[in-house]
Amino acid sequence: MKDLMGRAVWDYFHHENPEDLQTETSISELDELPVDYLFRDFDEMNDLEQKALEQARGRVLDIGAGAGSHALYLQNERGLEVLALDISPKSIEVCRLRGLKEAVCENMLNFSGETFDTVLLLMNGTGIFESLEKIDTYLQKLHSLVNDNGQILIDSTDILYMFDRDEDGGVYIPAGGYYGELDYIVHYKGESEDPIKWLYLDYKTLKNAAENNGFKVEKVMQDEDSYLAKLTKK
Repeated sequence: MKDLMGRAVWDYFHHENPEDLQTETSISELDELPVDYLFRDFDEMNDLEQKALEQARGRVLDIGAGAGSHALYLQNERGLEVLALDISPKSIEVCRLRGLKEAVCENMLNFSGETFDTVLLLMNGTGIFESLEKIDTYLQKLHSLVNDNGQILIDSTDILYMFDRDEDGGVYIPAGGYYGELDYIVHYKGESEDPIKWLYLDYKTLKNAAENNGFKVEKVMQDEDSYLAKLTKK
């Protein structure tokens, strides 16, 4: 892994000629991702993110923490104990430099040692699941990371709207898999990361999968095609 996202975060934090990231997926064209977006404060976050941060409680695990903006808000403004987790070494270094007391560079599937009152997965938190084939593995891992009375707050988007429709409203969906399974590619300063598998889940599919893995599921908030869900142990 070239850690291009981490390099952009590092460059921005250290004022070392940062450039905007570019991202694309197997169903969408190149799109600009301003690197300062990863450093936004609470007032600049979307409604789903704000709702999740307001509902967080106890000891928190922030999975896919990036530059640490969610974790820093919870630590500094809410006074919560937060552990930031990300696979990007440079992002985790920046989390620490920004003042996060606990930040770990690790894949969530390899992380263990304690359980949490709140587990956060934001900015399309279901993306980390990779594919429907692997979703049970990730949900079982999450089950092991949350306390018996704890909660998982996770968001995603139903991307059905991105596909063409016929005159009768029928949707043209490619055969051979779930429509939310995408390849996701990051570009930065002329370099490209290898494609990663990234999963967008509609709420019904997430609910069914989570219930099959020992969770109760509640939709906390809907915002157009995106939603925030809360998972608790049965």
